[in-house]
Amino acid sequence: MPEIQQETGAAKDIAHGGMWDLMTHLPVVGDDVITVQGMTTAVHGVVTDAMPKFIQSVSGLKSTSLKSADGGLNLQPLLDAQSGMQAANRSLQRDVNDLDHLPTPRISVVRDAYANARDQLGSVAQSADAVTNTLDILPGFLGAGQARTYAVMAMTTSEARSAGGLIGSVGEMRTENGRIAIDDFRANQEYIPFGAGDPTADESRIFNTWGPLRMSFDIRDLAVFPDTSRSAEAMRAIWGRTPWGAGKTLDGVLMMDPVFLQQLIAINGDVKLSNGQVLTGDNTAEFLLNTVYKDYSPEEQDLYFQEVAMQCISNMFGNMSFEKLSTVGKAMGTMAQQRHFSIYSFDPAMQESLGKGGFTPQTPKSDTNPAVGVYVTQQNPSKMDWYIHRTSTITRTGCNANGSQTYHVEYLLKNTMMSDQVGTLPRYIAGVVDGLQNTGLEKVLIYGPAGGSIAHLSTTGDVSDARQETMNGTSLHASIARLTPGASVRYSFDVTTSTKSMTDLTLDQTPMGWKDPGITTDTGACTIDTKR
Repeated sequence: MPEIQQETGAAKDIAHGGMWDLMTHLPVVGDDVITVQGMTTAVHGVVTDAMPKFIQSVSGLKSTSLKSADGGLNLQPLLDAQSGMQAANRSLQRDVNDLDHLPTPRISVVRDAYANARDQLGSVAQSADAVTNTLDILPGFLGAGQARTYAVMAMTTSEARSAGGLIGSVGEMRTENGRIAIDDFRANQEYIPFGAGDPTADESRIFNTWGPLRMSFDIRDLAVFPDTSRSAEAMRAIWGRTPWGAGKTLDGVLMMDPVFLQQLIAINGDVKLSNGQVLTGDNTAEFLLNTVYKDYSPEEQDLYFQEVAMQCISNMFGNMSFEKLSTVGKAMGTMAQQRHFSIYSFDPAMQESLGKGGFTPQTPKSDTNPAVGVYVTQQNPSKMDWYIHRTSTITRTGCNANGSQTYHVEYLLKNTMMSDQVGTLPRYIAGVVDGLQNTGLEKVLIYGPAGGSIAHLSTTGDVSDARQETMNGTSLHASIARLTPGASVRYSFDVTTSTKSMTDLTLDQTPMGWKDPGITTDTGACTIDTKR
């Protein structure tokens, strides 16, 4: 490290010499010189500030056993490392953010070096952020100082709801001082008699009054709210009416789908079901989202999800090492970002950490980190969303003097069902409503960035009942997309971000049945100036 620090310091001194400073004012090459200067500053900052702090914190974690005597997770080393990791991560994210927003170079050798540096440091920053966020939440989540009870909501994204998918069953998980215990999952049928999850007037109008499929807001439909915090609040309302939940404090809610379970299996090892089926880090999602509906009864479907979930959650923090902690932390962060997994805590202090770490997905609410939200809810009672693939392209078109950015977004939904599959699938998958078999019927909600706007929205394909709506104080565009086998629907629109935006536009969306979110981003038209 001292040798690296010496070399990056020398590079920084050279790049900020008098002749270099003069060249920053030259046309054409000036921006390239500024970028080289910024690269040397950022890299030197990483190796003199962030990395030594990380090394110190990680060394402490790696030299201490993370396994408790009773087989759980030893939380004390995590608590000891929190402040050091937070300080290191703040420094790293600052340096990488500065690097990301340097002018785009014109000279090929500078452009290639800059792209390489952004990719490598960006990957490091993503991993560091994931581990730091995990360290922030794990002790409280795993019951440091007090036992906690969580409802674990199992979602099937083959029947899409805005925040994930239809809730098939709910388990009860208890944590205390690093230990996890999880009870059998109860099928949604056991929860249905205990009513709905207290929707707002806007939620009732958009998801119930306006059809064609009218959400009941019972346990099955609680992921219909685009904000997962609303799903958690609705779960607590129903929980309090049940014989098993009445009088028992619910500390939080977890929502997860088979893609998240597949990621845990990839980390912890294969799972063998009671029927002999072996699920791996490659086949779990397809088995639970499609195969199980073809080959097994509804009772068996719930049983197999329960078996997988109980084994995965129980093993999630078992035999923990720093290397495994890093892998689990990164997986949790990525899965939450893609809405395959979420956590909500009714403890305000803990929820603040969860929110900052991105573990509670929500509609676009940050004017400095702009996002567009696209959320779909299946209107054909079926498991057709396994066949509805969604891809998107985000192209930056301008960086404006007032600080805002402009983008063009293309969002495509396609029914990938092949002609030879039509008529071969059980109605449970293809749809139980006559005339809608094999058809995706999606209620699509499109949110603009906080403090920004959407304009010139147009569609191609079978789109109907388009309208401007308001959900809990936020404006959105809504419509119904109909997708017969092989058909596509495209949404095209322009986006203007807030004048306070500091990062590239991202897209938040309802998760699909696989890890790849299908998003392509092109920001080459201009570079955000974070020093404006």
